[in-house]
Amino acid sequence: MRKIANSLVVASVLALAAAQAPAAAQDFPPTVAVGIDVDAGTLDPRLARDTAAYRAVNLIYDGLVELTGELQPVPGLAESWENPEPTVWTFKLRSGVKFHDGEPLTAEDVVFTYETILDPAFNAQYRTLFTPIESIEAVDDTTVKFTLSEPYAPLLSYLDMGIVPKHLVERGADIGMNPVGTGPMKMKSWTRGSEIVLEANQDYWGGKPRVETLRFVIIANATARAQAFEAGNLDVIQAPLEPQDVVRLNEDERFGRSLGAGITLTYFHINTKDPLLSDPRVRNAIGHLIDYDTILSEIYSGVDAKATSVLLPSFWAYTDAIRQPEFDPEAAVAKLNELGWTDTNGDGILDKDGQKFHLVLSTHSEDSARVQTVEYLQAVFESVGIETELRVTDWPTFSTNYVHKGEHQISLLGWLNIVDPDRLLFAQLRTGGSSNWGGYSSPEVDRHLDLGRSLSDRTERAEAYQNAAEIIAEELPYIGLSYPGFQLYYNKELGELNHDPRSYVRNLVMPAAAN
Repeated sequence: MRKIANSLVVASVLALAAAQAPAAAQDFPPTVAVGIDVDAGTLDPRLARDTAAYRAVNLIYDGLVELTGELQPVPGLAESWENPEPTVWTFKLRSGVKFHDGEPLTAEDVVFTYETILDPAFNAQYRTLFTPIESIEAVDDTTVKFTLSEPYAPLLSYLDMGIVPKHLVERGADIGMNPVGTGPMKMKSWTRGSEIVLEANQDYWGGKPRVETLRFVIIANATARAQAFEAGNLDVIQAPLEPQDVVRLNEDERFGRSLGAGITLTYFHINTKDPLLSDPRVRNAIGHLIDYDTILSEIYSGVDAKATSVLLPSFWAYTDAIRQPEFDPEAAVAKLNELGWTDTNGDGILDKDGQKFHLVLSTHSEDSARVQTVEYLQAVFESVGIETELRVTDWPTFSTNYVHKGEHQISLLGWLNIVDPDRLLFAQLRTGGSSNWGGYSSPEVDRHLDLGRSLSDRTERAEAYQNAAEIIAEELPYIGLSYPGFQLYYNKELGELNHDPRSYVRNLVMPAAAN
């Protein structure tokens, strides 16, 4: 049996908080403005799918566990847990925790939260992260028992999911627009497209927040957001930022900064259901057209590191032995010619059986570096005979109405909050995965991803993910572009801040003694 002992956990959490939390300031601003790039779609943690929502719900709600800056699980609403059998986990809830409306948190709220996530009809984006959960039981008001269908190594890393109030949801309350959690901050107001304003939960079980009011200010243009920060209109900004702004801010001693590795992948998502792109040999040829060096040095100003596969260097599963195709236009043309794509009409466009090789590259307008990247790649693709058009729209249209519906061909976007290799690969690239918008299917990849979930030994898990990544690097449903670094800039009146690789700001809100 494995058990997290309360005294040891509390000691470790306090030590961690002391190391990570901001130093106390003489006159801490009562209101702190944090610049963000997009508005939240919903503030229901079960349905959140964007950076704004992730940051806000992390303050409004609590999970059974919290993840440290090093992505280690520590107690949240669960003060301790036991793992008496490989497929059984029992969590002991803190006593006296209340939702923002004053109602007590009970084990029934935990059961309700996860049962709704697991309901396919609810359409939770991350449902597949929890499908190994066979049943959830409220043993009593403060004890929850999870029974799994098989051992599931990443489970604790995913149990930071915010717990929602069963009593409100069952009455029909819209917690997506009017969220009610147990977290350190409460909803005050939300002006769509402008700002989300939170106020301190003075009765928070983890201690009184040191921020009275926190404003998430939505400024879509990254350079405008950086300029607002430099002008003093914002107190905190963080990635995503334009590369040229990162270079400038790094040299400005007026501001505090915390720089480090991110847990993010910027990548090209290829729709394998598209008739033109269904052949992995065609996708492999296209892989030779990604000019990493020019894109990352000229467009990203050297801020991001070149991606070599879908495994992040911050992963324990990473190996640089797995490599995607290198930039080699001649190899791309040769491979396409072998597949029958040639310029039969002499017009400079490859064709086959009367069909032109025509591709649509897409991304969202809020990220100018991504826009410049697809514009540059349009020229590269056309130089080898691929007729290429661009589709650039706002984020909601691009993501929800285009990519998520599988209507794209090749899109440039990114994954955030990758706390485990499973988080990046299972829902996205396993057959039938809830985020497998490109319809990729490989029985061998499926087998390795299933194995990576079920093994407890980290070395064996790493081998499973490396085997999957090797196939993906050849068949290319995803082409990794870069491993973005993470940047946090802040008003020095806030003390010293260390960034959370997930881009959360709880360490800003809570003092060192919290938790």
